[in-house]
Amino acid sequence: MKTITPLRQKFIDHLTLRQLSERTVQTYIHWVADLARFHKASPDALGRPEISSFVLHLIQERKLSDCSVTLAIKSLRAFYGLFLHQDVAVLFSGIRTPRRPLQLPRVFSPDEVERLLTIGTDGDPLARAFLMTVYGCGLRLSEAVHVRIADIDSKRFQLRVSHAKGGRERLVPLSDNLLRELRAWYRVHRPAQWLFSQGPDQDPICKGTAQNIYYRARKRAQLPAKCGIHGLRHSFATHLIENGVEITLVQKFLGHAYLSTTANYLHVRQERMGQVKSPLGLIRTDLHPRR
Repeated sequence: MKTITPLRQKFIDHLTLRQLSERTVQTYIHWVADLARFHKASPDALGRPEISSFVLHLIQERKLSDCSVTLAIKSLRAFYGLFLHQDVAVLFSGIRTPRRPLQLPRVFSPDEVERLLTIGTDGDPLARAFLMTVYGCGLRLSEAVHVRIADIDSKRFQLRVSHAKGGRERLVPLSDNLLRELRAWYRVHRPAQWLFSQGPDQDPICKGTAQNIYYRARKRAQLPAKCGIHGLRHSFATHLIENGVEITLVQKFLGHAYLSTTANYLHVRQERMGQVKSPLGLIRTDLHPRR
């Protein structure tokens, strides 16, 4: 087992006390350790020149993506600023995080979702129940695999997302057809705690299994490979907005902390854009001007 240095353990404890997710903690630890390996020195002994050369190394030599470089800088700022209480304005002077270009979420049309849930899941009750839950409730993958029987409120037609990102539980609507599907799934498979479970101990299905369920269904339905399983969550949000649901409600259903994040769904599909007529088409231009 790899020995954890006292400094690393203190940083882990610090991040844990701030109630950051396990994934965030692992990301921060990874980049600080990468910096230490690059300079072959303890990170608390490094300063601005070493940080700058490391970031330059990530960009020029390792040619990492803008997203990875941003994560590295954010992790190092947390280590030196939040943990060591050093002046990050001085340490990171001249080091800017790359600007990420605005990318609209890729979504399926309602017809494509219907094909995925019918043709794509034909003969596979787990795939049908699981993918209907992901789309019908707008869930993240980690949220979907951790849905519990106790999370279903059939009287109020609601699902409690108890394994939500950042620990922020929320309620999402549960449609009639999804509730019927989940009841049918339960009657046959009798899960104990987790709605979608596997193995003799009935553990929740792993993310890899869930991903494979989606990709098999997408291939069977002959849908374009425009997005992964998270595209069902994007499609859920986009279809709600296109059907007139208030964006503040969509924000609550998605569990977004900021409305600006939900605002990314204020776009329309390409086929909808093709149906929009220019206002010039409402004006008669065939009349000759008066002379």
